[in-house]
Amino acid sequence: MAVHHAKRAFRYRFYPSDVQAAELLRTFGCVRKVYNLALAARTEAWARKERVNYHATSAMLTAWKKTGELAFLNEVSSVPLQQTLRHLQSAFAHFFAKRAKYPRFKSRKRSRKSAEYTSSGFRIRDGRLTLAKMADSLDVVWSRPLPEGAKPSTVTVSQDAAGRWFVSILCEDPAVKPLPATDAAVGIDVGLDHLLTLSTGEKVANPRHERRDRARLAKAQRELSRKAKGSANRDKARRRVARVHARIADRRRDLLHQLTTRLVRDNQTLVIEDLTVTNMVKNRPLARAISDAGWREFRCLLEYKAAWYGREVIAVDRFFPSTRMCSGCGTVRERLPLSVRTWMCGACGAAHDRDVNAANNLLAAGLAVSVCGAGVRPQRSTPGGQSAVKQKTPRREP
Repeated sequence: MAVHHAKRAFRYRFYPSDVQAAELLRTFGCVRKVYNLALAARTEAWARKERVNYHATSAMLTAWKKTGELAFLNEVSSVPLQQTLRHLQSAFAHFFAKRAKYPRFKSRKRSRKSAEYTSSGFRIRDGRLTLAKMADSLDVVWSRPLPEGAKPSTVTVSQDAAGRWFVSILCEDPAVKPLPATDAAVGIDVGLDHLLTLSTGEKVANPRHERRDRARLAKAQRELSRKAKGSANRDKARRRVARVHARIADRRRDLLHQLTTRLVRDNQTLVIEDLTVTNMVKNRPLARAISDAGWREFRCLLEYKAAWYGREVIAVDRFFPSTRMCSGCGTVRERLPLSVRTWMCGACGAAHDRDVNAANNLLAAGLAVSVCGAGVRPQRSTPGGQSAVKQKTPRREP
């Protein structure tokens, strides 16, 4: 009986030749064109109360290739064009299941430049990756080895806003398997003063990556604003801005990967707060700092790694007063301004560090839910009640 391991994406930088870069950029353009044509066709059918599925759009693609104005679609590999139709089908499936909004058209400037190849559209042999319709292999920097005997199912080629080229190879990874069970559990309180505070008392400093590069970013943005729209110099200046943003994002992602891997390896149960970051960034004075902290990315990484390694993530209701509640006796204070970092409980006299106390309360709420299997309403004025939700942790690839 075959053993199925979790699938994992391995991402590498590569450096295409001028010919390869031109071919890939042409492919990206064709992928975007096909996606938009298919979305327009499905939208028109939707207005007529008809449903068009993937097979119908695939037949449309064949017809489009035979027309004079779209004959250029024949110049690139058909594999990524078929894949973009499958992606559109997935987008509609999520829309009909009320998991996402209606699919949007891809923009030449704002949309991600990428193309996905299935196994019929690429070849990996002797450490060389060759894509369909390309004579030469890509100059890939193999920064880490693929799993031994790996059989990649898809290869996604992309270019980011900074002009860097990446290839992402999806394959089964035998190393991803449940870790030995442990009794350890931890409550995690995210913040701005400290990025994370754990119920163990450990505090992780907030490196504030964006603030460290703010002067460099501001200079690059000033230079961009002076360049004439549509000029080559403006495009170069835009790339410089994008490189600063990429540097910030890379450092943030690297730190979050290290933290989440350590937390998942050391703990069986991880309790976090169910924050709505989208609403929180509407707070103008704190929006920049909240975005820089990467709370949403932290939660995504934590969830998929927990799913990989057999751990459990529990999200406590955001209205649960984890900060204002005494973790000793359960008494809730009416107010606790953000400037107050330590406080004393008026009922039992316990002294609390604001963030450690919140992490301890989150842990207690999460463990209560883990034991009984369901939460109760968030507490407002009296001790005892809390609401928490066990997270379904779907498999994801980094």
